[in-house]
Amino acid sequence: MMRYLVVFIFVSTLFMIGCGKGKVELKSYGDPVNIADLNPPKRDYWPTQGWKTASPESKGMDSEKLKEMEKYAFTIDGTEEDRQGTRTDGVVIIRGGYLVYENYARGYEKDSKHLIWSIAKSYINTLVGVAIQNNKINLDDPAYNIVPELSKTPEHKKITIRHLLTMTSGLAANEGYESNPLNSTVIAMLYTMGRKNMGTYSAELPMRAEPGTFVYYSSCDTNILSLALKNVYGDEYENLPWKELFNPLGIKNITFEHDASKTYVGSSYIYTTPRDLAKFGYLYLNNGKWENKTLLSKDWINFTRTPSIGYGKTPYYDGLEENVYTAQWYANTGVPDAGIPKPIPDAPSDTFYGSGHWGQRIFVIPSLDMVVVRLGDDRNTKYWDNNQFLKYIVESVKK
Repeated sequence: MMRYLVVFIFVSTLFMIGCGKGKVELKSYGDPVNIADLNPPKRDYWPTQGWKTASPESKGMDSEKLKEMEKYAFTIDGTEEDRQGTRTDGVVIIRGGYLVYENYARGYEKDSKHLIWSIAKSYINTLVGVAIQNNKINLDDPAYNIVPELSKTPEHKKITIRHLLTMTSGLAANEGYESNPLNSTVIAMLYTMGRKNMGTYSAELPMRAEPGTFVYYSSCDTNILSLALKNVYGDEYENLPWKELFNPLGIKNITFEHDASKTYVGSSYIYTTPRDLAKFGYLYLNNGKWENKTLLSKDWINFTRTPSIGYGKTPYYDGLEENVYTAQWYANTGVPDAGIPKPIPDAPSDTFYGSGHWGQRIFVIPSLDMVVVRLGDDRNTKYWDNNQFLKYIVESVKK
């Protein structure tokens, strides 16, 4: 009996050593889709100082097909007064590391900063990934160790950083904007009772599900992550996005807003240009590498591209989840075991993307070596179709 006890203690100790900060296995217990490693080509330059341009034809694309995309994206349905229809402000396409297409409308130009809404969540993914690599955060530790407001009940105490990243916290958020404004926690968080400290407001929401078992897209989860970063970095927090992300990528045209507690509003409030947003996507396209440095590990990139752990347990039904959430990004894999199809049928399965309110998009398409940015102001979202937009671009690639 004593011999078995010694073996158990030894194995347990090894397990704890292997699961120290920054060393947690990123692939989850029962990931719903297996993701293959990216294999980006060797680059002949990096766009830190700006994008080099090339013709679509020189990068294996058909300009005539891109004109079809342009007609679709930049034809405004409705008037400025009624704010209906498609209202594209800018499109940028990067292929093989070169800017091959760029166009703007409605008064925007290449240096105009644009609100990207929830694409900001994907930037929080990056900063959390860096914090884990720097041994500041442990992915599977209880989040209340960092954000004490999450210690409200025993169920709150089960929430981990992984749960917050994968939209499976179980907190009873309501992401309704126009559809359900009176009951919307996101509106309350951004504009009324939660605006003084959005992370604290979000952490104090009641529970509705066991953490890890129910996928629900929530801006509240993201702002708890932003507060967690503030709590672990302290005085370094204010400069964190610039030190770890913006400066290394040469991103200069950017504004990241705070709430009243000086915490970055990671769910929503980044303003940047399509060109600089494309740099952010290019970091992920290149498996976390930039110039001669690895800013994010390939394991973190794979984790980012893997559908949320909750899809293994969340019942899927029409209207619940039209998208496939990952860790503050979206995947185009679908989740076959859950009966969830690819969200963008005519785009490659390896496509992953950031998405924001009123038509903000950044698509990373590894198999086409491509980043596509589209920014707009689609107040009536029924007019914009990700699939139709990307279909024209995919078809422009010569086989």
